[in-house]
Amino acid sequence: MPENDAPMWPSDDKDSSSTEPKGPKGEGEATVWLPMTGLANGKTEELSVPKVTPESGSWFQPVVEVEEEPDVPVTPTPKWSAFEPATPVEPEAPKTVFVQPVQPQQADKPDWDQFDRRDQEPSRPEPRPEPPAQESPRRPEPARVEPPAPAPVPSATMHARPVRIEPAEERFDSEATVGIQKPEPPSQEPPAAETESAPAPKPKRKRKALLITTLVVVLLLAGMGGAAAMPKVSNRLGLPWAPNAPKGEIPKPAGVTRVLHGPDINGAGPTKEGLAAALAGPAGAPDLGTLTGTVVDAASGEVLWDKNSGTPLTPASTTKILVVAAALLSMEHGTQFSTKIVQGAEPGTVVLVAGGDPSLTALPLGTDSPLYPGAAHVDDLVAQVKKAVGGKISKVQLDISLFKGPTAAKGWDPEDTAAGNTYMAPVLPVMADGGRTDPKNDHAPRVANPAAALTQKIAGKLEAQAGGTTTAPKDAKVLGEVKSQPLTEFANSLLQLSDNLMADVLARQIALAKGAEPSFTGGATATMDVLKQAGFDLTGVQINDGSGLSDQNKIPAKVLGEILAVAAAPDGKDPRTPKLRPLLAGLPVAGGSGTLEKRYGDPASAAGRGWVRGKTGTLSGVNTLAGVVLDTDGRMLVFALMSSGSDQNKGRAALDVVAATLHKCGCR
Repeated sequence: MPENDAPMWPSDDKDSSSTEPKGPKGEGEATVWLPMTGLANGKTEELSVPKVTPESGSWFQPVVEVEEEPDVPVTPTPKWSAFEPATPVEPEAPKTVFVQPVQPQQADKPDWDQFDRRDQEPSRPEPRPEPPAQESPRRPEPARVEPPAPAPVPSATMHARPVRIEPAEERFDSEATVGIQKPEPPSQEPPAAETESAPAPKPKRKRKALLITTLVVVLLLAGMGGAAAMPKVSNRLGLPWAPNAPKGEIPKPAGVTRVLHGPDINGAGPTKEGLAAALAGPAGAPDLGTLTGTVVDAASGEVLWDKNSGTPLTPASTTKILVVAAALLSMEHGTQFSTKIVQGAEPGTVVLVAGGDPSLTALPLGTDSPLYPGAAHVDDLVAQVKKAVGGKISKVQLDISLFKGPTAAKGWDPEDTAAGNTYMAPVLPVMADGGRTDPKNDHAPRVANPAAALTQKIAGKLEAQAGGTTTAPKDAKVLGEVKSQPLTEFANSLLQLSDNLMADVLARQIALAKGAEPSFTGGATATMDVLKQAGFDLTGVQINDGSGLSDQNKIPAKVLGEILAVAAAPDGKDPRTPKLRPLLAGLPVAGGSGTLEKRYGDPASAAGRGWVRGKTGTLSGVNTLAGVVLDTDGRMLVFALMSSGSDQNKGRAALDVVAATLHKCGCR
C-alpha cells in the first residue's frame, strides 16, 4: 500500500498521493484524473473539484471504469445518489473495503427546485437500508458494466469524492465517511427479492431474429410450393397433380410375348381377274411409255399378273438385284474385304495394298460413316502401322493390282467417270468414302483418282511422301490391316443408296470368288454364272457391268420377279431363300429410306407409303421399280415393273401409282 494511504484532508483539489501519473494503466500506482460535468444554474459545464474542508462537507461516490457491452439487461439497484450531501465527520482509521459494481439504472427525475435554492444548506440524506447480508464475501472480479446515465448535478459548491486506484486496477475509496454506506460485495447469486421483483425484459433483438426466421421459412415454403406446381417438376417428382400422373389405377404387369408374324400364307390370295381389273387403269397410263411387268404371289409362287414380262428392256439400276443375289449365293454372308499396309522392298517404305473395299472412311475414329455404317477407318489403319514400325517412314506406295481391265464399262456415258460427277468414280480396289469429297454427303462430287488421293492422305498422316504405284513383295510383313463391314451390310448400303461404285466392285468380288478375272467382263460373267447355277432362267439377260449404268444391259422383268419371289418365299419352301433373304432387307422403303425416301408423296400413290419396298432404276428414258408389297389382306406380292420411253419424273410417279394400287387391292 502506498505510504500516503492514511486518510487526510487535502489542501487543494489534487490527490496528495501523487503529483503526476506514475505510469500507464496497470503499471505501478497511478492517479487518474477524473473530469466531471454537471448541471449548474441550468447549464451544463465542466465541474472542478473545489477545496474540501470540514466546514463545507464532502460528497463521494465510488467510480468504476466500464466497457460497453451490448444488450445487457438492466437490474434495479437501491436508489442512492452520488451527489447526496453528507455531514462531515472526523477521520477514522484507514480501512479497506470492497466496491460492489454498480448496475446501470435509470436516474431518478431530479428535483430542479432544490438546485435553484442555492443559499440553503443541503439537507442531510436519509440513511439507506443495509444491503442483505452476503455469505462468504470475497473480492469480486472487476466488473465492466454499462455506465449509468449522468445524474443531475447540483451547484459548483458541491464536491465529488476522490477514488484511489490500486495497481491491479481495483478502485477503493480514499476515506470512509459516515454519510455514505459502503455496499457489501455481492454474492455469486443475486438476492431473491431483486430477482423476483424486477425480471429482466426480453431483448428486442431476439424478437427481431424470430420474425426474420419466420419470414424466411414462409418464403421458402411458398417457393417450394410454386416450384411443385410447375409441370416439369411435378412430373419428375410424381406428384398427384402432375400433368402426366395416372388418371386411374396403374394396371398390373402382364406378360407379353413378342412374335413377328410374316405375310399371310394360308388365306386366299388375290385372283388374276381381280388383280387385272385393279391394274387396268394404272398400268395403262400414257406416262409409262412402254411397260412390261409381272406380279407374283410370294406364298404360292403363282404369277397373278403379267405384261410382256419376258421382253428384255434396259434395267438401269435394277441390275444391282442380280449382282447382290449372285454375291449372297456365292459368298459367305460374313465375308469382309481387307485393306492392308505391308512393309516395302526398301527400308522406310510401306505399301498400301488394295483389297477391294471402297467404303473405307476418312472420318475420325469413333465417328461412324452415315453412308456406309460399320465401315473401317483410315485412322485405325495408320495407328496400327505407327505402332508396328516404331520408326521413321519415308515413303508410302500403292498396290492396286487386284482389279484388272478398264475402269469404265461398255455403254457408259463419258461423263460417268469424269471428275466432279456425283454418282460414280473410277472402279479401283481402294479409296475412301467411295471417292467422295465429303464423306457425309452421298451427292458430293467424286475425285478423279480416289486411290491416289487415299495414298496421299495416309502418307500425310505418317509424315511420309507418296511414292506412286508398285506391287507389294510376296509374303511381305503386314504392318496394319482393316476390314469392311460384313457382306450383308455391304449389300444393304449398296441397295439403299443405289451405289454404282459398290455394285461394280461387288461384281469383281464375285469374279474373284469364282476364280474369274476381276474386271467388268469377268464380273458380269461370274454374276450370270452364279445365277444360272442357282436355277434361274436368264434367257434374254445381257449385262456389261454391275451398276446398271450401261445402256447396253438388257434384263426381262420376269427374271427380276423370279429372284425376288425366291427371296420372299415362306421359310422351308425353297433352299435358296435363306441365302437370298437379306436382299429384301436392303430394299428402300416408300417414303421412308434410300432412293424411295422422297417418293410416294402424291395423293395417287400415298397409300403405298411404308408398305412398298423396291429397288429403283433410272436412266435417260428408262424407269424401273422392282420389289415387294403387302396387300390389304396381309398377303405379300412381288412385282417388277419396267418402263421404257417415259419421262423421268412422270414415269416414276406412274410406277409408284401401280405399286400403291397393289397395296390397296384385295383383288378377289
